[in-house]
Amino acid sequence: MAYFRRRISPIKPGDPIDYKDVDLLRKFITERGKILPRRITGLTSKQQRDLTVAIKRARILALLPFINQEG
Repeated sequence: MAYFRRRISPIKPGDPIDYKDVDLLRKFITERGKILPRRITGLTSKQQRDLTVAIKRARILALLPFINQEG
């Protein structure tokens, strides 16, 4: 009989996801600059939506690159 292990979210539910926290946002993007999907990050759907908005906002404000040319 199969059972599902409950994943522990890497961000606590009460912690805000802020576009100015670039170190946190870098954990959820690839080396090429793409946003990692929810099945890999282990975030809840609301956290993933907030994370996506924060990453896009940080990109527009030039805190994060749109794409990394390195490599």
